[in-house]
Amino acid sequence: MGTNLNFSKAEYDTRVRNVQSDMRSQGLEALLAFEPESITYLTGFLSPRGYNCFHFAIIPVDGDPVLFFRDLEAYHFQRSAAFERNFRWADGDDVDALAVGAIKSIVGESAKVGIEKFAWQLNASRYERLTGLLPKTLAIIDAGNLVRKRRLIKSPAEIDYQRRAGRAAEAAMDAARKVARAGERERDIGAAVAAAMVVAGSDRAEPGPIASGEAAKSIHCMYTDRILHAGDTVQLEMCPHVQNYHARFMRPLKVGHATAAEKRLADQLFKIQDRALSEIAPGVGATVPDQIYREGVAATGIVERYINKTFYSVGLMLYPNGAEYLEVTPKSTWSFQVGMTFHTYLVVDGFAVSETIAITATGYEKLTNYPRELIVS
Repeated sequence: MGTNLNFSKAEYDTRVRNVQSDMRSQGLEALLAFEPESITYLTGFLSPRGYNCFHFAIIPVDGDPVLFFRDLEAYHFQRSAAFERNFRWADGDDVDALAVGAIKSIVGESAKVGIEKFAWQLNASRYERLTGLLPKTLAIIDAGNLVRKRRLIKSPAEIDYQRRAGRAAEAAMDAARKVARAGERERDIGAAVAAAMVVAGSDRAEPGPIASGEAAKSIHCMYTDRILHAGDTVQLEMCPHVQNYHARFMRPLKVGHATAAEKRLADQLFKIQDRALSEIAPGVGATVPDQIYREGVAATGIVERYINKTFYSVGLMLYPNGAEYLEVTPKSTWSFQVGMTFHTYLVVDGFAVSETIAITATGYEKLTNYPRELIVS
């Protein structure tokens, strides 16, 4: 067992048993988990920079998971993995052939095996090669979101990591508002944010979207050499993570001064969000707060139709993934459950407001806690 587990061995055992129960309900005798988050969630194993190498976990329907990974990552295996059984490959090996040998040794040659087809690790060429080498007597089926569904409900220990990420996000926003002044560059904001979030506990120095001027009216823009001017709107999103568990939030900022209309818009957006969040409780349909968001935005008269999703699930996320799969749109048919965690946001005319929340037995808890107001630097 690893010397530096992020969770108790009992928590990993529970996760594996839950997934094995789901496997039985689908008639699966084994699962091949290729998504890095699935591997880490079930086994603990993670190389902070090496998970882009070909790694996967074999989850038999009974017994412990078995890992397949590059031998240069042995240090991280010894520190992070909750289970001991493993196969390793070395540079220069026929990795696919070794993978097939590992799979056959654990599941045999005539089992029903689920596979995470959506995983970016399992690209089309690798899938074709592996299935071409595996015995034709193995029934390979798409396991879909089998593990991902379990990951939607966070344990108290997982949510605590997200709370810690929230504190790092707040420190980063403090740093941003101090730097975002006329004459400074967007890049200077990014540097200040990166340093602040790392000092406050974030795993990585990777600011979220930072954009000013016309770019503030878009989403997913990153900082550039653009110089800030008095009156600019700046879109700020802080996206730190602790042990790869995320919490994030957005605030609008005005450089130097804000007009009365801009202050009213920011106030409207915060009030719309407050009304929507006040409706959240276990068992409440996802479209209930979503409708409040959309009707509220339409009432501002700025946009004719609000097209963004309004919530998306966040938690254990490894690049390139930036979100979990569950999201809220007018077509959502699911309901909130205790332990779910979401980033929930509104973006209108360059003004972005958001929080990360956890669903509780009585409603919700904000995992990001920062003054809900238009920032004027």
